[in-house]
Amino acid sequence: MQELIKVSYESGKPMVKGRELHRALRVETRYNDWFKRMCEYGFEEDTDFYSFLSKTTEGRPGVEHQLTIAMAKELCMLQRSTMGKQFRQYFIAVEEKWNSPEAVMARALGFAKKQLELVKAENMAFADRLALQNQQILELQPKASYYDIVLQCKDLVPISVIAKDYGWSASRMNKYLHECGVQFKQGKIWLLYQAYAEKGYTSTKTFISPDAHGDMHNYVHTYWTQAGRLFIYDLLKADDILPIVEREA
Repeated sequence: MQELIKVSYESGKPMVKGRELHRALRVETRYNDWFKRMCEYGFEEDTDFYSFLSKTTEGRPGVEHQLTIAMAKELCMLQRSTMGKQFRQYFIAVEEKWNSPEAVMARALGFAKKQLELVKAENMAFADRLALQNQQILELQPKASYYDIVLQCKDLVPISVIAKDYGWSASRMNKYLHECGVQFKQGKIWLLYQAYAEKGYTSTKTFISPDAHGDMHNYVHTYWTQAGRLFIYDLLKADDILPIVEREA
């Protein structure tokens, strides 16, 4: 598709500059007068168009506009000219391409990728803080107990972090808690049995991710509070299973 006018996607959706469209349509009326008259057809600022300031050739700030493709199409139709018809067909093609299943999927995957990168960054930041806290405790208090370490941390943690304290995998820890009658699996998420559900041992976080068709869905993951972490510690200690830090003390 040949580009008739520059279309910007910086705002997250296709937009065109009002002054550039005015020039492309070869409207003889001065831009400011033309745009004011076009707005009388019911176009609303911050819905159909967005205003911003830019420097003119004289160096003075001038009012510019970013138009939605929907508004641009209507403006083209209002011109009742061959040029207006040509540009309207162009904007229809731009809109169809933007709303195609392939484009929608690409945007959904891009959004999911950003969400995943954000979660990874948060997890890495948490892991760094936890590693630093553990290192400081071991340096200042070589014989510190697991309780002391846990009390230094206030964050929610995934089961994989707790499992790592014992040299276990998350799968092994989940299986152990299930066999002890603490939790059960509902679909893809582990939930606490009623006897433990109201003790503040866990909390949940919701993440958004697309399915194979590009439709966005909410996914819930269980995280453990520090109270829950100490509960697991006491549970394992009763079976003579200690965290690595206490085995090495």
